Amino acid sequence: MNTTETGSADGLLKAAAGLLGGSGSGRQALEGIRVLDIATFVAAPFCGTILGDFGAEVIKIEQPNEGDSLRRFGTPTDCGDTLVWLSESRNKKTVTLNLKTAEGAQIFRDLVAKSDVVLENFRPGTLEKWGVGFEALREINPSLVMLRVSAYGQTGPKKNEPGFARIAHAFGGLTALAGEADGPPVVPGSTSLADYISGMWGAIGVLLALRDVQNGGPGQFIDVGLYESVFRLLDELVPAYAKFGTIRERMGPDTINVVPHSHYRTADGHWVAVACTNDRMFARLADVMGRGELAASPFYATTVARVERRAEVNAIVADWIGLLSQAEVLDQCQKGGVPCGPVYSIADIFEDPQYRARRNFFETEDPRIGPVTLPSPVPRLSETPAVFRHTGRALGADTAEILSDLLGIDEDNLSRLRAVGAI
Repeated sequence: MNTTETGSADGLLKAAAGLLGGSGSGRQALEGIRVLDIATFVAAPFCGTILGDFGAEVIKIEQPNEGDSLRRFGTPTDCGDTLVWLSESRNKKTVTLNLKTAEGAQIFRDLVAKSDVVLENFRPGTLEKWGVGFEALREINPSLVMLRVSAYGQTGPKKNEPGFARIAHAFGGLTALAGEADGPPVVPGSTSLADYISGMWGAIGVLLALRDVQNGGPGQFIDVGLYESVFRLLDELVPAYAKFGTIRERMGPDTINVVPHSHYRTADGHWVAVACTNDRMFARLADVMGRGELAASPFYATTVARVERRAEVNAIVADWIGLLSQAEVLDQCQKGGVPCGPVYSIADIFEDPQYRARRNFFETEDPRIGPVTLPSPVPRLSETPAVFRHTGRALGADTAEILSDLLGIDEDNLSRLRAVGAI
């Protein structure tokens, strides 16, 4: 693997051990891995965010003058970049490079020769058109690993069609499941969900491919379609339809195979989530509600019986919860061993002691806008935990340093490259 220098970092926090509460060894799991992130928005770049959190040197390559559109996506700040950019482009060095120019493409090839991974999410064929597709790059670096994220993947009749996460949710089968039974399909939480999930699948793929390279295998590319990222997570939909022709419809907060497994409103206007996934859990809930006889009744004792009487069971639970405050419901369920949790807004999350104890978010200092609070990295590693180095940086902040240090390009040539629009 290629080596990387740590370098100075704005707003450097304590070691990741302090950030995430582990002891840590001082090492980073991906130290020595160099990643070129030429992608835009969230999907493939989020893979780079994950890799960067755990020590990879991630070089974000953007179009000169305009940069990644993610800089303008989300809540704007005084520095001109959004909070999404500051958060999700953290730990990345930023370089401007126009791959459409001969000089820019050549500089990119030179960087590929000194790197381990390339992340891209252009429409299939775009990089090939510029002469920097995977086959061309692997001639330069036979061990190269490339993540390719696109709306529909690199093959198939829809491969050239554009798409974003919202389209992926719809095409991948997730949107049809979100919403009330008698209402329209709705956004399943975050409009960027498929992007983030694709970035996680991408990180898994990159790590698998790097492992194979370590074992003497050749470089390879990872092909991720946005829609596939959510489709793969739809539990039993595929075998249920193939075997029985079952088409799951929207069920609001309910779950198809079990009940009570839903959201219920409390007397003080809040909501709780209850998840009784088996008969034992339901028996505990019945005891907590003071209705222990329900667990012995043939109408409610088994999952199959309860599903057949879904509306009745939900009404019984809703009536009990509706008489209590959220705090009372949570307390009684906790004492009775019933899985139950509050339905939180982000304001609730900031006040919860569990989030604080786990340090799930942290405040740091951005050199351009001052204090900023970010979500902490996931997962937690006991010996080589994540380290935060800096927030997303200004466009081209590291261009001169990277091209000078890695490729030996002097100031005169940097000036010439700027003049011709290559950087």
